[in-house]
Amino acid sequence: MPDLSRQELAALFDHAALMPEVGEAEIEQVCREAAEFGFFSVAVNPIWVTQCTEHLRGTTVKILSVSGFPLAANRTDIKVAEAAKGVADGAHEIDMVANVGWLASNRFLEAEQEITAVRRDLPHNIILKVIIEAGKLTTEQQKQATRAVINGGAQFVKTCTGFFGGATVEQVQTLAEAAGGKIEVKASGGIKTLSQSLDLVEAGSTRLGSSSSVSIMREFDERN
Repeated sequence: MPDLSRQELAALFDHAALMPEVGEAEIEQVCREAAEFGFFSVAVNPIWVTQCTEHLRGTTVKILSVSGFPLAANRTDIKVAEAAKGVADGAHEIDMVANVGWLASNRFLEAEQEITAVRRDLPHNIILKVIIEAGKLTTEQQKQATRAVINGGAQFVKTCTGFFGGATVEQVQTLAEAAGGKIEVKASGGIKTLSQSLDLVEAGSTRLGSSSSVSIMREFDERN
């Protein structure tokens, strides 16, 4: 188990509010929580980015917007525009969903070209993470997808959206091995406990996406 301080653990979390029913009150709440606990970022749908910039002004919390989320079947030009608009509105990071249909059909070059197109239209200082929906892929497809993410110029490969299953230790290990230190791994989906979080970090994840970040931090405080 990794021996993390409270601050180190909190800084791993993208505090997520990505469900379709999230409203303005919930956005204000997750921003307040992120600032209070010291989370790395808030992860929100594009429509809420400008509100987050207002709520988080004067804090160190980053804003993460998404592209092609959660189904991944948008046209490439729409993903490019959505990512670029998110940054224009104030996002510091973009989590895009790769075309899972392509990945599951072994059309890795097309997936890579789409990632390249999104990356090309973002400023160099913006972090791009690519969700591959690992639970829909075989182990070999996960490895090939990770290579497409590397070749596409992104900075992270991410396990899944959380809408169709959660991250597993095995997935993270597979992605970390395939990444070979060239990019980082983000685990997301179904992360609800402290032990889960630590297991995923030990497996190779350097960022965690969760809507249960607050309860995980409270569990950490109770144990310590």
